[in-house]
Amino acid sequence: MGTSTLIRKVHIACPLCNKTHEIEERKRFTSITLKGDKITYEERFYFCANSDENENEFETGSMANENLLKARNAYRVKHGLLTSDEIVAIRENYSLSQVDLARLLGWGEATISRYESKSIQDEAYDTMLRLIKDNPLQALELLKRNAAKFSNSKLLEVKSKIVEKLDFYGKEYLTRQAFEGEYACFEEPSDSNGFVTLNIDKIEAVISYIAERVSNLFKVKLMKMLWYVDALSYKTSGYAITGMVYRHNDMGALPVGHYSLMNLENLNVHEEESYNYDSMLHIYPTNDMNYNVLSSEDKKILDTVIRKFKNYKAKEIIDYMHEEKAYQETKSDEIIPFSMAKEIRDF
Repeated sequence: MGTSTLIRKVHIACPLCNKTHEIEERKRFTSITLKGDKITYEERFYFCANSDENENEFETGSMANENLLKARNAYRVKHGLLTSDEIVAIRENYSLSQVDLARLLGWGEATISRYESKSIQDEAYDTMLRLIKDNPLQALELLKRNAAKFSNSKLLEVKSKIVEKLDFYGKEYLTRQAFEGEYACFEEPSDSNGFVTLNIDKIEAVISYIAERVSNLFKVKLMKMLWYVDALSYKTSGYAITGMVYRHNDMGALPVGHYSLMNLENLNVHEEESYNYDSMLHIYPTNDMNYNVLSSEDKKILDTVIRKFKNYKAKEIIDYMHEEKAYQETKSDEIIPFSMAKEIRDF
């Protein structure tokens, strides 16, 4: 068990001392063994100061479910599997019920419900979910294959929802393919990507989240902030957020495939002229961006980085990064390993 941190105090009936009084709600990092693997995650619990010191902690049923889900998601992240939130996002992207998505994929009707709340999917099921994640054409093909699982009216309803996505995903699918192609050599979790595989939905959400809170956000500054977001996440939890790989560049860390990154259809990027007539990429928030793909922990990391660098000019954040050990101990064009992110300065 790790050191706990106070979240808040609540006035509730305590099952330990059988009194109604003020109890502390706390959180801490702890470990559990799942499928033979030791997993570290953040749990919430209640602490009663009035109870016997050998039994002064308890959790409600909802807390227990939430904590177990966090542990399972930590396992998924460690093993490169979709988290429960990401599975929910795939289903909601097609506006499908849990049963409809399960039938679309040819699975048992309760399968998606289990994966969103209880069970950890195996790699084969994870691969199937990823097939339709950003490819409505694949979803349409699967619907044809499993049409017998639907009534005629439901089949038409599901088909219309998938077709709605086809026009939208035309350009987005191509730009994603180009960006993903840059990461063909980084498909496995490793020290290069912070032990997280590339997650374009999160990348788009992270960039728009930063753009909403940082005015006059241009590419040079954004690239450095992205590295700090992933580096701080790795320093805090042992995992990056986006799955991007960063190289040592004269101006600091630069993600692999940064040109393709700026072309992603879901990003709101405009080419503008600077005061000296240079062309600069100005990043704005994206309307209707889905921020559900970001966990509360992701947002805490983002908020910390934004508070630190919000008012930095591009040169200032470049100079700041030049002082990092991760930058000083790598050479030009070398990948900056995330193990060095443990050494970033506190802020």
